[in-house]
Amino acid sequence: MFTDELGQGGNVTDGPDNSAGHHGGARENLVQLITPGGERVSHPQYDAWVRDVSDEQLGSLYEDLVVIRRIDTEATALQRQGELGLWPPLLGQEAAQIGSARALRDDDFVFSSYRENGVAYCRGVDLSDILKVWRGNASAGWDPYTVNMATPQIIIGAQTLHATGYAMGIQNDGADSVAITYFGDGATSEGDVNEAMVFAASFQSPVIFFCQNNHWAISEPVRLQSHIRIADRAAGFGIPGIRVDGNDVLAVMAATREALERARHGGGPTFIEAVTYRMGPHTTADDPTRYRDANELEDWAAKDPIARIKGLLERKGLLTEQLEARVAAKADAVAREVRAGCINMPDPQPLDIFKHVYSTPNSWLDRQEDHYSRYLASFGDPAGANSEEGAR
Repeated sequence: MFTDELGQGGNVTDGPDNSAGHHGGARENLVQLITPGGERVSHPQYDAWVRDVSDEQLGSLYEDLVVIRRIDTEATALQRQGELGLWPPLLGQEAAQIGSARALRDDDFVFSSYRENGVAYCRGVDLSDILKVWRGNASAGWDPYTVNMATPQIIIGAQTLHATGYAMGIQNDGADSVAITYFGDGATSEGDVNEAMVFAASFQSPVIFFCQNNHWAISEPVRLQSHIRIADRAAGFGIPGIRVDGNDVLAVMAATREALERARHGGGPTFIEAVTYRMGPHTTADDPTRYRDANELEDWAAKDPIARIKGLLERKGLLTEQLEARVAAKADAVAREVRAGCINMPDPQPLDIFKHVYSTPNSWLDRQEDHYSRYLASFGDPAGANSEEGAR
């Protein structure tokens, strides 16, 4: 069986399957407030950051975790049924996404990769809009400025540059909002991420680099690409690094709140490594059984983020029948909305390809649209440019 630093509580050592390589017996405190068994443990630095979280809010966090897992399950099923072309599952990473997203203010701005659908849910993105790109109905899913979240970035790590640039703009505006960018452990080997960190450190920009270390960059284990803890890399850029139990929603929230507070008050960037695990495939086109030991998956299933907070609620006597019924009803309703929104999504029209390419009128693009419109009309359909038949 595999062992690792998330097994037994707040201050534990790295085992042989260390998530960031070999450390020669080095020890560190991984920020953890809820053990895998659901026990609330004290942390001298981070307890204060979640002291205001009420019992009712704990129930809401539990609901969030269950709902986004249900969104993920439904979207995966839709892909398997041919309704989506592809889907990037987040199974196992729910606490990292909910804990960080629920710490943000409305005026903070999110720059994500393609897997942060839980963050999109928290930001209020319409469920159908989350699926548009994966159904092939749009180049981007939503208007970023309505929810203060950029559309998902497919290019690995590019969003870190966007977040740093946005954060520099916040500085120029004299505001106290913060940019946060999400990426995986594999992205830390990309030049874009490292360049973004150089700029963020140089200008002390209000940006949080949130790395979800899910142990696998497609089929490459994190211990191969990083022989030190990923959070320790931040020190080389002059950026404070925090290593947090990514399956512990309270610990993630506490670490994110601390980083937000630092950024809002001129303290510059923070790097958060949320140590979690991708329990599903990289995308629905991937088969993780070809490169991943089943025992490893079994060990991480015992640290499931939903089971963990459910255990805490049980210990506190808060897991009532009413709460369970409310959460189940919400998950069912969301699943129905996801499926209906996907299946009933209207097909894009032929000339829609020219929309949203530039923010201002562009004569070069206008000429292309005119030529394509006349080409479609040449097939004899007077509405050719705007109909499915005309596209054929």
